[in-house]
Amino acid sequence: MQAGKLALFATMGSAMCTGATVAHAETTDAWQLLEEIKIKEIVTETTYEVQKTFPEKMEERGKDILISGYAFPMLPGETIKELILVSDMGLCPLCGNGDHGANLQVTLAEPITNFDESIRITLRGNIKAVTDPETWQSAIMEDATIIVEG
Repeated sequence: MQAGKLALFATMGSAMCTGATVAHAETTDAWQLLEEIKIKEIVTETTYEVQKTFPEKMEERGKDILISGYAFPMLPGETIKELILVSDMGLCPLCGNGDHGANLQVTLAEPITNFDESIRITLRGNIKAVTDPETWQSAIMEDATIIVEG
C-alpha cells in the first residue's frame, strides 16, 4: 500500500434519521482527516511493524465529527452494531486492492435492524487513532449514530 492510502474500518451507532442536511465541507473534512494519516510498513527478516503518523490534533479534530459514505455490516445478522464505511460505492473495502482508498470501521452507539447497504448515510461520532503497530488499521469511529439516510 502507498503511504497515503489507508486500510481503515468503521463501526456505526443508532439508526435514528432526522431530516437534517449536512454541509458537504463537514463530510469532506472527515475523509481528509483520515487521508492525512500516513502509514509506513517496515519488514525485516525477523520483525514486522506498521508505523503510523497521525495529523496534528487528531484527537481534538476527530470528536463529534460527521462523515458520509456507504456502509457494509462487518458481520451478518438481524441486528448490526459494527460497519465498514467507504466514501464511494465503487470502492471495495475487503478486496485486497491497495488502491481502494480510505475506509473506516464504525461502532454504532445502538444496534440497528433492516440496514440498507445501497443508500448513502451520514454518521456522527468520534474518530479515534488505532496505534497498534501490527495492523494497517489506523482509525475507528466509536459511539456513532446515523443522522441522515438516503
